[in-house]
Amino acid sequence: MDQSLKRSLIRECKLSSEKVVLLQGWVKKIRHLGNLSFLILRDRTGVIQCVLENDLAGYKVEVESVVEIIGKLVETPKTELGVEVLVKEVKMLNTSDRLPFEVNKRKLQVGLDQMLNERVTSLRHERIQAIFKVQSTLVQAFSEFLIMNDFTQIFTPKIVSQGGEGGANVFKLPYFQKEAYLAQSPQFYKQMMVAGGLERVFEVAPVYRAEYHNSSRHLNEYISLDVEAGFIQDFYEVMKLETDLLRYMFKKVAEMCEKELNLLQITVPIITEIPKITLTDAQLILKEKYRKESPVGDLDTEGEKLLGKYVTETYGSDFVFITHYPKEARPMYTMPNKDNPMVTDSFDLLYKGLEITSGAQRIHEYNLLIASFEEKGLQVEDFQSYINTFRYGCPPHGGFAIGLERLVYKFLELSNVREASAFPRDCTRLIP
Repeated sequence: MDQSLKRSLIRECKLSSEKVVLLQGWVKKIRHLGNLSFLILRDRTGVIQCVLENDLAGYKVEVESVVEIIGKLVETPKTELGVEVLVKEVKMLNTSDRLPFEVNKRKLQVGLDQMLNERVTSLRHERIQAIFKVQSTLVQAFSEFLIMNDFTQIFTPKIVSQGGEGGANVFKLPYFQKEAYLAQSPQFYKQMMVAGGLERVFEVAPVYRAEYHNSSRHLNEYISLDVEAGFIQDFYEVMKLETDLLRYMFKKVAEMCEKELNLLQITVPIITEIPKITLTDAQLILKEKYRKESPVGDLDTEGEKLLGKYVTETYGSDFVFITHYPKEARPMYTMPNKDNPMVTDSFDLLYKGLEITSGAQRIHEYNLLIASFEEKGLQVEDFQSYINTFRYGCPPHGGFAIGLERLVYKFLELSNVREASAFPRDCTRLIP
C-alpha cells in the first residue's frame, strides 16, 4: 500500500481533485460478472462503487468485512456520486462471519427483539443509522440554542441520597455503609445551580425510573434534556422558552439531516405557537367529545392520544401544552397558582399524543417550600441540603425536561421508543 496516501471519506470523492484515493469501510455488496467484479463500499458518509478487473476480478470477500481500497476515481453517470473507483489494490482489515440477518435490504426484515439483541449488526443499516444521526443533531441544536441564549451546561450527580421526585420509583443501590439511589432527575441540582448564581443552566444526561412498564413508550433509563432558568415572570415564560427551543431544534434538523429525513420519509414540523389547554378543559374535551373519563388530576395513555388527535384536527398542531395540574399530582417543589392554590403553575407538553415534557415554575421561597414538603408527608430533614438552598436568596425560576428518546420516537414515527435508544434499558433488558 502507498504509505503517502491518507484516507478519504466517500462523500469527499465527488469533490476530490485527487485521482487516486485510499478508502476504508465495510463491504456492502459484491457481485461478479465475468472479468469484472463490482464491490459496493460503505463508510459513515455514504457508499461508492468499486470496480475490480483483471487479477482482482472474482475477489472473494464476505459481506460486511472491513477492507481498505486504493484506486483511481473516474467519472460515470451510472452512480449517484457521479464517480466510481477503478481498484488497484485491496487489503483485508477484518473479515466478517455470516450475519444473523440481512442488513443491506431497503428495510430490515427482523423483529424488534432480534434487532436489539443484535444491535451492532442492526446499526449497520442506513435507516437505523439515520435515526441516531437525527437524534445527535437534535441534541446538538438543543445545546446550541441554550448556549446562544446564555445558558451554562452543567453536570450533576447520578448517585444521590434521595429521589428527586420524592416518590418510590427509584433504583436503590448500596453505597459503602449507606443506601443510595440512581437519580430520577437532576431537578434539585438544576435549582441549586440557578440559586448559586449561574441563573440559566441545562444538562443532557441519563435519568432512571424504576417503573415496571413494558409498553412501547417507556424506558427505565433515558436521556433527559433539562433546562432551568432564573428571574422568570411566570410559567408561561418557560413554555415560550421551550417553544422557541423546539422551533430551533427542528429547523436545525431540517438543515443538517436532509438525506436522513428523506430516507425515513419524515416531514419536519413547523412550529408557530403551541396551543395551551388547562387540564380541566382537556378532561372536559375528552368526556364531551370522546366519552372518555380521565383519572383524577391526570391524563392516561388513551387520553393523551385522543387529545393529540383533537389538537391536530382543531389547531393543526402536533403539539399542545396541558397546564395547571393539581397540587397532589405534582412534585413538592412545584409553584401553586396564586389565584387557585389547589392547582399549580405547571405543564406537560404532548407531541403527537404523547407526553414528551414536564415543566413548571418552582417554589423559590423557603417557608412555602417547607410547607409543601410537610403537606406531601415528606421528612424535611431528609432533604435539608436541597431546602437550605432557599434560605439564602433564590430568584423566581422554572424549567422543563424533554425525554430525548420519546421526542425522536414521535418525530421519526417509530414503532417503539426502544428504537430511539442505541442500547435500551427496560424492565427486562440489560444487554447488550
